Amino acid sequence: MLAILQFDAASASALDRLLGAGRLPHLAALRGQGRWHDLDAPATQFAAGAQHTLYSGVPVEDHGLFYPFQWDPAEQRVHYMGHFDAPPPVWEALGRNGSRTLAVDPYESRPPAEAPPGTLVCGWQLHDRVVLQEWDEPAGTHRRLERLFGPPQPVDEVFGRHRANEMLDLRRRLLAAPGRVADAYDVLGDEGPFDLVWLTFCAAHVAGHQFFDLSQLDPAGLDDAATTLLGRTLDDVYAAVDAAIGRVVAALPDDADLMVISPVGMEVNTSRADLLPEMLRAVLAPGVDDGGRAGGLSRSIWRLRAALPTGLRAKVAGALPEAAALELTARLEMRGVDWTTTKAFAHPAENQGYIRLNRRGRERDGIVAPEEAEALMDEIAAGLATFTDLDGTPAVASVERVAERFGHGERADLLPDLVVRWNDRPATRLEAVRSEVYGTVHRHGVGSGRSGNHTEGDAWALVVPASGRHAELNRHPCLEDVAATVAAMAGAPTAGMTGEPLLLA
Repeated sequence: MLAILQFDAASASALDRLLGAGRLPHLAALRGQGRWHDLDAPATQFAAGAQHTLYSGVPVEDHGLFYPFQWDPAEQRVHYMGHFDAPPPVWEALGRNGSRTLAVDPYESRPPAEAPPGTLVCGWQLHDRVVLQEWDEPAGTHRRLERLFGPPQPVDEVFGRHRANEMLDLRRRLLAAPGRVADAYDVLGDEGPFDLVWLTFCAAHVAGHQFFDLSQLDPAGLDDAATTLLGRTLDDVYAAVDAAIGRVVAALPDDADLMVISPVGMEVNTSRADLLPEMLRAVLAPGVDDGGRAGGLSRSIWRLRAALPTGLRAKVAGALPEAAALELTARLEMRGVDWTTTKAFAHPAENQGYIRLNRRGRERDGIVAPEEAEALMDEIAAGLATFTDLDGTPAVASVERVAERFGHGERADLLPDLVVRWNDRPATRLEAVRSEVYGTVHRHGVGSGRSGNHTEGDAWALVVPASGRHAELNRHPCLEDVAATVAAMAGAPTAGMTGEPLLLA
């Protein structure tokens, strides 16, 4: 058996601090037994694409999935990610080989197209309509677990300012979640044997976004006791994950090979992506102050989020069926755009900024001729480089052309044309950015309200062999190697995978 324990979106700085303080004893013990690999993970420029690469072994440029709400050039609109084909996860390949899998809460996953032997359950420890939808195989697994341990807790994220009582409730839900993963393994693990066990501890991911610090909180109701309790939530959730990992490791067969992994990192939120639609409008239509009406360039969903209270938006979304809520969000992302005049637009994002050209021959209503694309990207990059924070610090670290790194993939046409990387300063309380050429762009509301966000690196795998042995690579390990390791250990085919095994049977 190969067991993979996904300590999802772990902060490298938090791990180092907590390991040094002795608060993660089980992870520390495993580090003493195994080999730690820092993984090259180019998909972390597209953080949401990292999970699909992790589970399938397919690079982001070949699967083309990089954000939960994504542009479809053929339809000239945004869709929820489930609209697009996804590469099959490695447990489906194992299933065709007769191998059995137990998977709990694979993040941003989908029900299997071909149900593999074993048990798969998602949305068990926590439920989020976007990234942790509820499904199971075989049907009824959720109900069996709920009878024993109660239903999963909802953690649907609504961008905006958060109140102390809301965050205290979220803290309680996140602290309970890791134990629910171990509970599920206690029950389902006895129904083996399994060739692959893949358990994802999602609470670490959510806690990193919401509790990296308290800069996004509404000060109303935030007394000293609440400040102290909320301020230690990230550490407490990581300790709860570590304790649950300890429970699972103790219950694994003695000959089980083990990997503990994190496909993306987490640090302080530096994103200015909510400002990008109006920054882009300023560059492409200088001097036009249309209040977000003309040309669609500044009719950003961020304006709507700022105009409506967070609680009201949460109630509306909660009252809608899941599919309807996702479709409404997708429709609102690019509402009212005049495609006859729009040369480029800010793609939905909340971490790095994404810009896509409205290219003729690629977009259904494209107007930018292919021979004009290079000059237009130069113009956009130069214009964005003039923006600074209000203290004069450059707001944009770089504007990178996606084709230079990812352009040869099978589905690279789904990726944006430009990635905007921000400076490394916290942005939660940023009020505006300013350009001597294009003027000031003010923030509407508070952006995403996340205090933590994904880094461009910090993916890792801790490999602890039992019956297997470490593989020796001739290159630096990469994220795609995780799925390749799973397939190799189970004797499954690796067609379509670019990775190499980190373990050998």
